[in-house]
Amino acid sequence: MSDIYTRWSNSLQMGDWSIIGADIESGDDVVTATLISLFTDRLANQDDVIPDGTDDPRGWVGDLDQQVLIGSRLWLLSRSVLTQEVANTSKDMAAEALQWLIDDGVVVKIEVSTEIVLPNRLNMKVVLYRNDGTRTAMNFTNSWPGVK
Repeated sequence: MSDIYTRWSNSLQMGDWSIIGADIESGDDVVTATLISLFTDRLANQDDVIPDGTDDPRGWVGDLDQQVLIGSRLWLLSRSVLTQEVANTSKDMAAEALQWLIDDGVVVKIEVSTEIVLPNRLNMKVVLYRNDGTRTAMNFTNSWPGVK
């Protein structure tokens, strides 16, 4: 399967489309779905503490009254002190955001791991196991700059 490829830049901490010749680069839709799932803001749960002190639960308007929400709650960690607990929570939140890929049969298994790199960097690795036996690994370094 192929779609418009979203290329992730760890140094810029963002994804973007690239142009090859006169065309937008095409690529792997599972990669794009993973990036959207991790780096868009999912609606906060009722019991989540909003880090900026407001009552704005963020999210996407298309999630209203939906059972499966888009994005992740990783944004809730934006003002957190980087501890092992925060690293574990980020791992759980990433797995939550990607669970729909398993539920919809897009992949058969997902592994998420996090690593603290002192003094203030949180790395994450996501490995997607596809139905055909192949796997795709994605590494994100310092992609959550608000975590200190």
